[in-house]
Amino acid sequence: MKLFNLSINPRDIRRRLGLNQQEFWTKIGVTQSGGSRYESGRDMPKPVRELLRLVHVERVDLSKVKKEDFEVIEYLKVAQPDLYKKLRKAARGIGRKPEVVSH
Repeated sequence: MKLFNLSINPRDIRRRLGLNQQEFWTKIGVTQSGGSRYESGRDMPKPVRELLRLVHVERVDLSKVKKEDFEVIEYLKVAQPDLYKKLRKAARGIGRKPEVVSH
C-alpha cells in the first residue's frame, strides 16, 4: 500500500492510516506539537521525513531492525547481486504465491 509522495502533506498520510497526531508522530520520535507544525507546512528535516516514510509508508518496525541486518543486505548486494535480486523479488511477493529461490 503506497501512500507516500513527497508532495503529500503528512496530515494526509496520518489520516489515511486512521491515527491521531499523538499516535502517528510519537512512533518516529516527534512530539505531537512538532508533528502539528509539520502538518501545517513547516519544513520537515530529511531524517524525520525518512523515518516517516520507513515507519508509516514502508511499515518497518524499527524495534526489530538490527545493524547486522543492514550489514547482510550490503554484503548480498555486493558479493551476490543475483541472489540479492531474487530474494528481494521473493520478499515483495510475500502474500502472493511463494516463489522458490535457488542459489
